[in-house]
Amino acid sequence: MCTYKRLGGLACLILSGIVVAAEQPVAVQPKVEFKSQQEKLSYAIGCQIASNLKAQETEYDLAMLVKGLTDVLKGQGPALTEQEIRQTIMEWQQQVQAAQLKKRQEVAAKNLADGKAFLAANAKKEGVKVLPSGLQYKVIKEGTGPSPTLADKVKVQYRGRFINGTQFDSSYDRGQPAEFPVRAVIKGWTEALQLMKPGSHYELYIPPDLAYGEDGNRAIPPNAVLIFDVELLEVSKAEQEQPSQ
Repeated sequence: MCTYKRLGGLACLILSGIVVAAEQPVAVQPKVEFKSQQEKLSYAIGCQIASNLKAQETEYDLAMLVKGLTDVLKGQGPALTEQEIRQTIMEWQQQVQAAQLKKRQEVAAKNLADGKAFLAANAKKEGVKVLPSGLQYKVIKEGTGPSPTLADKVKVQYRGRFINGTQFDSSYDRGQPAEFPVRAVIKGWTEALQLMKPGSHYELYIPPDLAYGEDGNRAIPPNAVLIFDVELLEVSKAEQEQPSQ
């Protein structure tokens, strides 16, 4: 529950972005000596509000921002009515959302075009195999034994990167293999795992419709082609779900 009643949605919106804003890298300034915990907290709140505004790419008037904070905190009453505050913030939110949507659509379109070009060129490379689904893979090392099925669970080591070479995930970096049911991962993985044998090492080239598609996720941009180095270590039977009583 937001207790900043006079600021309404603005305070809630700004303060709800504190965690996200705190994750943004910032330049470290010379150390400030605070005389009390209250001073430190006040400074921290100011930094977080400012960081969130910057993250939203919001244009603002610093003098008016300070005046709004001062008027409310000193109990002088804001120069805008509650309705005007809500309307202004709502219009701002709509502008921010529209700008974010436009930017995301532009990124999605670029990634789709770049991905198609990459896959077309990659399909012609020696050793690369292309499946009807669009999945591409290259056998680095072939293993032995039966391949996993949809009913199985696998233990793998893997490293994921984008077509520009940027790594976004790695079980190697975490220091331990990943374990999961074959059917519990993206379509490209599910299809590829059923081709692999224990001990094998494949490089996968997964088009967006077999990965995270237009939506992407927090770590994956929309329409991204994903490249994975995958080592299949073990295959075991997945635990069967118990029927409900």
